[in-house]
Amino acid sequence: MDIENEGVRLNKYLSEIGHCSRRAADKLIDAGRIQVNGQQVVMGQKVTPQDRIEIDGILVEDLREKNVYLAFNKPVGIVCTTDTRVEKDNIIEYINYPSRIFPIGRLDKPSEGLILMTNDGDIVNKILRARNNHEKEYIVTVNKPVTAEFIEKMANGIPILDTITRKCEVEQIHKKEFRIVLTQGLNRQIRRMCEYLEYRVVKLKRIRIMNIHLDVGVGKYRDLTKKELTELNQLLSESEKHIL
Repeated sequence: MDIENEGVRLNKYLSEIGHCSRRAADKLIDAGRIQVNGQQVVMGQKVTPQDRIEIDGILVEDLREKNVYLAFNKPVGIVCTTDTRVEKDNIIEYINYPSRIFPIGRLDKPSEGLILMTNDGDIVNKILRARNNHEKEYIVTVNKPVTAEFIEKMANGIPILDTITRKCEVEQIHKKEFRIVLTQGLNRQIRRMCEYLEYRVVKLKRIRIMNIHLDVGVGKYRDLTKKELTELNQLLSESEKHIL
């Protein structure tokens, strides 16, 4: 049901937003204590989140925790952990968001760039389950000039961690800089790939996760847009089809 347009029964709505039970809501309606948009309500009346609901003249607030979806530009030196006792420079204390949120996946301490933060466990599970089916894009600076041979080998697979990395898109963008798009989530994957080819990563910055692009300053965050969330859920639903 499209609650935004069709609405739900008032007693159910008051229960869902954590105000009171359906039975208690029915008693309030019977007693004539509830008004919607300034009008007395009747039993069975439907409401939407846009309606102004008052009980004894006091506005009813939605007590449900709102889902939070943030795109955060993690600085170098910040650790992606929710355990604030173990790590002083942790992402939770750095952001200091007013409600409980946690990172989706990781970005290691020496790396910077895009990481998604949320309080929605469902989307975390979907993204982590689909981690081998979605793209993550990085800009990487290394300690010596990039060669055509380096680009070709990085793109076609490197033996690390008892496996060979999946073929990926790699493009040189500067003398010592390249862009890489991964669909794998191996531990310290790019650094290990470069080390195998005797290169050392000087700077590693993630600029995209699936359809979400990095567009805020270092240490800043923003809410995902409705369009981004819709596209993200569509991509995740396609990923799940490939997993199952």
